[in-house]
Amino acid sequence: MRWLAYLGAERRMSPKTVDAYERDVRQFLAFLCDHLDGRVTLSALSRLKPLDVRAFMAARRAGGTSSRSLMRMLAGVRSFARFLERNGKGKVGALSAVRTPKLAKPLPKPLAIPAAKRITDTDVRAGEAREPWILARDAAVLALLYGSGLRISEALALKRNDIPAPGRGDVITVTGKGNKARMVPVLAQVARLAAEYIALCPYDLPAEGPLFVGARGGLLSPRIVQLAMARLRGALGLPETATPHSLRHSFATHLLARGGDLRAIQELLGHASLSTTQLYTAVDTERLLEVYRSTHPRA
Repeated sequence: MRWLAYLGAERRMSPKTVDAYERDVRQFLAFLCDHLDGRVTLSALSRLKPLDVRAFMAARRAGGTSSRSLMRMLAGVRSFARFLERNGKGKVGALSAVRTPKLAKPLPKPLAIPAAKRITDTDVRAGEAREPWILARDAAVLALLYGSGLRISEALALKRNDIPAPGRGDVITVTGKGNKARMVPVLAQVARLAAEYIALCPYDLPAEGPLFVGARGGLLSPRIVQLAMARLRGALGLPETATPHSLRHSFATHLLARGGDLRAIQELLGHASLSTTQLYTAVDTERLLEVYRSTHPRA
């Protein structure tokens, strides 16, 4: 089939993707043969209505096809339709009138409270061949992610004078998405870790300069923080889902589990919509169900 050759040669798709697209189109055409009670011609394709495409999707979903697989199926069929149109074989307008299935957002995966607390323990990484100030820096960054619920970009954008000295304040102002500023609490332990890092840092940290710097004194890369977290995963036996961003998830989930107000958590996280914050209620419910299933004698 010329379309399949085009996918492999010009679009440079992998053989597996080409096979999947071919299978999807064959299933679509086979469904239309039954659905339209006849042979599928170019003229029949051009006369398709969105209702016909939705019927195909409903049939595939009834057969157990997931939303992700339906997305790929539609992508394959639409690719075939575009190829026909470019080669003057007619237009299948119904395909563009049908929305792609929405994927359910995966639930955030927070750390357990004991593990989240140990993330900032520099003794866990004592065996690494790294300078003490770097270990102190990583601990301070991770402490901000968990203690204040910051995004990694927000923590690395902090200036030296943004963080109060221990005992000199308990809030910081951060700039989040959409250039929106918000005030978040900074725990005494977090301020202490930041002060320890500042005292050990071999580079000059001017008040208006970046708080966190790399090994050569330049801006600290998010990748370095991700690598530090990866080392902690190994040391603490944590799953792959334990990332710097999971500390922000942990911040929200642990507050909610302790009775935190959803609106207040929304403000602390800097979410524009409450629906985004409400994801954490599902996480907390799932955690309660896990406890129930693992402890109730009749579960």
